[in-house]
Amino acid sequence: MMKTNDNTLPEYNPHLIEPEIQKLWETNKSFEVTEDTTKEKDYCLSMFPYPSGKLHMGHVRNYTITDAISRFKRMNGKNVLHPIGWDSFGLPAENASMQNKKPPSEWTHTNIAYMKEQLKQMGFSYDWKRELATCTSDYYKWEQWFFIQMYKKNLVYRKNSIVNWDPVDKTVLANEQVIDGRGWRSNAIVERREIPQWFLRITNYAKEILEDTDTLNWPDEVKQMQKNWIGQSKGTEIIFIVENLDYKIKVFTTRPDTLFGATFIAIATEHPLVKYANQENINDFIEETKKTAINEAAIETLEKKGVFSGLYAIHPLSGDKIPIWIANFVLIEYGTGAIMSVPAHDERDHAFALKYNLPIVQVIKPKDNSNIDISSEAFTQKGILINSCTSDKYNNVSFDDMNFNEASDAINSLLIDNNLGAVKTNYRLRDWGVSRQRYWGCPIPMINCEQCGCIPEDEKNLPVLLPIDNINLDNGSPLKTMKEFYETNCHICKSKAIRETDTFDTFFESSWYFARYCSYDADVMLDDRVSYWMPVDQYVGGIEHAILHLLYSRFFQKAMADILPYTIDSLKEHILPREPFTSLLTQGMVLQGGVKMSKSKGNTVDPQELIDKYGADTVRLFTMFAAPPTISLEWSNTGVEGAYRFLKRFWRLATNHIKNVSLKNNNSTNIVHSKLNSKQKNIRNKIHSTLAKVIDDYNRRFTFNTVIAALMELTNALNKFEISDDIDTYIYDEGIKIIILSLSPITPHISSKLWEMMGNNPDITFIDFPVVDTEALEVDQLEIIVQVNGKLRAKILVTKDLEDDELKSTALENQNVKKFVTSTPKKIIIVKNKLVNIVV
Repeated sequence: MMKTNDNTLPEYNPHLIEPEIQKLWETNKSFEVTEDTTKEKDYCLSMFPYPSGKLHMGHVRNYTITDAISRFKRMNGKNVLHPIGWDSFGLPAENASMQNKKPPSEWTHTNIAYMKEQLKQMGFSYDWKRELATCTSDYYKWEQWFFIQMYKKNLVYRKNSIVNWDPVDKTVLANEQVIDGRGWRSNAIVERREIPQWFLRITNYAKEILEDTDTLNWPDEVKQMQKNWIGQSKGTEIIFIVENLDYKIKVFTTRPDTLFGATFIAIATEHPLVKYANQENINDFIEETKKTAINEAAIETLEKKGVFSGLYAIHPLSGDKIPIWIANFVLIEYGTGAIMSVPAHDERDHAFALKYNLPIVQVIKPKDNSNIDISSEAFTQKGILINSCTSDKYNNVSFDDMNFNEASDAINSLLIDNNLGAVKTNYRLRDWGVSRQRYWGCPIPMINCEQCGCIPEDEKNLPVLLPIDNINLDNGSPLKTMKEFYETNCHICKSKAIRETDTFDTFFESSWYFARYCSYDADVMLDDRVSYWMPVDQYVGGIEHAILHLLYSRFFQKAMADILPYTIDSLKEHILPREPFTSLLTQGMVLQGGVKMSKSKGNTVDPQELIDKYGADTVRLFTMFAAPPTISLEWSNTGVEGAYRFLKRFWRLATNHIKNVSLKNNNSTNIVHSKLNSKQKNIRNKIHSTLAKVIDDYNRRFTFNTVIAALMELTNALNKFEISDDIDTYIYDEGIKIIILSLSPITPHISSKLWEMMGNNPDITFIDFPVVDTEALEVDQLEIIVQVNGKLRAKILVTKDLEDDELKSTALENQNVKKFVTSTPKKIIIVKNKLVNIVV
């Protein structure tokens, strides 16, 4: 039973209230939803957690934001889907497994159970029947199946690829996992290796993904990050013939106007032309280059080095011989693996030319004909062409005195006419390499048969199960040594075959989980329910996922829309959306002492300790009140205590009202606003103007901090409101109810309990959100600012639309104004219902 104080009022005790309300939700299955075409659907989703062991404050903030949005939308009649699951494959589990001496499966499922209990303690309104874990075969079976469908549609291929190899973790690293040339987890120096990898043709969708970006209701910053990563550039692909070899080098440039300034060609160490090089020191240089990562960020900070190949290219229009250099700043995975180097007009090429004493030829001059010193620095702006003339072979055509556009068009035309080039659109985006040489991931469903070659597994044999017993990770992935896993038979010719031992990149799992929630129990990848729920209406997650996760998810959604209606019977009559997330909110970080909370920095705050001390509602209230959701939140112990004090204060206010007032006839329908006195109209104006702001902040701006601030102000106003008659009581009761319902998306437990104590159904989930009485927004009296010579001297309360003469008289009679107006004013300026400015 709830304790009472000496005044017989029950004290606020979250440790009694919260389990009671959570049990009620569970019994009522309050958050379980099905498809209902009579209601407007709303799919609200947080980026799902990795089961690291326990919740951190970043989790709490993210999931409280989504929960508040979900609860508000339910109260507004929406059919809300709000699911949760676990991104449970990946290298961290392998590392933790070795540290804790537990198999990854056991470690992962233990963490899931613990974190699930924590999420329930927080009161998040999840549809738990849809819970998924990506490490379970009933989930990853379908991504294996979809991989095979993509293979059939030529969206999958295998090739040898240069990769970032972590020699300690013994796995390929994505470019983003290489930091200052080292593995993001092991801190080992990353090496370049060439190994066979499976790829998805995300570049097939580059143009569509780029064009669709502007249609999304996403933060501009995130959309720009997506565009930059895709990296569309329009330019010219130019062909250089290698001297004495039947070989063509293709280079791409966005500056064809600088073609005549090209004084050397730079190629990657892995370029096919390297095998024709004839310099003794090339092998040493290549071995040195292998010790650097292959991502662009690492290349940018790298000391630019190179070695002459001994080969020359022929300039396509001038006929000049140009040396071919092998350079460490050219990546084979980007573009053609070769670049046209123009030292006079590119800073990197300029530095390289100075280092190796290569020619620097100016072919662009400033538009204003000002003097520049090309020997000291590159001139990179667009200007007017000079020194740009073809050989006799092309009739000594001169491009001098042309501007960028004129020269680019003319040079492109000449190149195209002579089969030496083409205008092209290039993308920075590369195909997605999904192979990982680690154990704890989804097995790639391919087999190698001596007779049939490399073929997909028979779909009838799916899932290809990941072994979870007797796992030893001491020497990297055990799949490569487990005959019981990799030895199999070809389903076509029945010969012996070898199963693929690489597993999928974990981005593979997180690129379609949102769709599986819709068809959580289907015996196909997705069924027709996905067409009801998708796309996600509101997605919430960290800005750190603004590039890859969102990009890969967009690719998957488009591929699913293209493939699934033709392969799954129940989807044949449906058109799937081509974008997964309509609206995106990226929440800020949680900071402690100005830096992000992290275990490595030793500045974390354990949410469980706060729940145990203050209850979940206090934690939820603080995380929503401390900052707008998109801004980083600075942790404050006093802020948490302040949130707890407010809940106790409001609890006392509400329970005192419940105790002292008969609620039988306390109904806002008894309130006729036009018949109220001035005091009553003013407090109702405060109640309903607050409600209007709350609705706008919830519905449009997601600024939960201002919701809470407004409700705190209203609480203070009600606390000061003196009840003199029954109408006062009705108004006060209306105000208390509006605060309870308005707080409930953020603090659902205390709100549900108070709602029950006021004689209502305790399950507040589907109670209609209160409606603003627009009549109450009209006020009889207004606060008018009074200035003297532009300086604030008083604030006066007057009747709305007061006549100018009466307003002037009232302002001049104010005692504080009289101190500054000692003579007849020169003029009095009035801004109706806002301001009086007296000029003396």
